[in-house]
Amino acid sequence: MNVIVAGVDAEPVADAVESEGHSVTVVDVANRPTLEESGVHEADVFVLTEIEQATSIAIAKDLAPEIRVVVYAEGSLPDFARGQADLVVDPRLIDAETVAEELEH
Repeated sequence: MNVIVAGVDAEPVADAVESEGHSVTVVDVANRPTLEESGVHEADVFVLTEIEQATSIAIAKDLAPEIRVVVYAEGSLPDFARGQADLVVDPRLIDAETVAEELEH
C-alpha cells in the first residue's frame, strides 16, 4: 500500500506505517504541488497529522478521488473537511502502531 503522511509527525505514525510493510512518503506541507510530486495519484491512503493543514484533504481528494483520508491529530477537524475524512483519530486515544495496523481494513 502507498501512504502519504503529511505534517509534523509527532507520534511517529509514518514509522509505524512503514514497519507494517507499506511504502511511505512524508511531506511537511501538503499543498497541491507537493502532493502531486509525492505521488498522490498512486497513493492509497493520505494521513494528515496537523489539523491546521485540513485544506489538504480537499486537495488530495481532488487529485485522487478514491484515496482514503485518515486524520491522526489532536483537535477538531473543521466542518468543511470533516465530510471528506474517512477516519479521524486522536493520538491521545489510539497509538500510531494501532492506526498503522488498521489501515488495511
